[in-house]
Amino acid sequence: MREHLEAYFAEVKGTIDYLPNEKIEEIINLMLEAYKQQKYIFVFGNGGSGATASHFAGDMNKGVCFGRERRSKVICLNDNVATMLAYANDVSYSDIFLEQLKNFIQPGDLVLGISGSGNSQNVVKAIEYANEKGAVTIGLTGFDGGELTNIANTVLNVPTDDMQKIEDVHLMICHVIMQAMIRALGEVKQVTLV
Repeated sequence: MREHLEAYFAEVKGTIDYLPNEKIEEIINLMLEAYKQQKYIFVFGNGGSGATASHFAGDMNKGVCFGRERRSKVICLNDNVATMLAYANDVSYSDIFLEQLKNFIQPGDLVLGISGSGNSQNVVKAIEYANEKGAVTIGLTGFDGGELTNIANTVLNVPTDDMQKIEDVHLMICHVIMQAMIRALGEVKQVTLV
């Protein structure tokens, strides 16, 4: 058991060491620009990536903005289960994010697709559509980056072939973005967390 724990944490630490910090800074700057321009930020993914997207939306909408006059406009497309299931049932599971974007997206909005493999077709199709509509697109991936590497404007690939470690690092990156934005925008009054 101890060997497993040490090996797991060692690989996560090693993976973090290989992250391209310049890409993370680029994503932070894109997020800050979307916030300043009051553009919508759409995030989405499947499974663990969907949970990360939902967590990130909460961090951006509350964590970054609580106590500020200006608020983020972050929508997690996998949070509306009824809408997702309707599209999955009546159209196609590969269109669940794309069809939702059709309701909202405007040029200059930011679209963040999270896919460990980079090959989730519903994420890929939504990023392709967002590109067509003049949005800024970002992909968070793992393994070799998959299809997202070739279509998203900016891609941050987590260089490991272990899905759980990819998901660990994706969530960590989302927390880094959140805290960097708070620092860039200036601290607000302290809130007691319970």
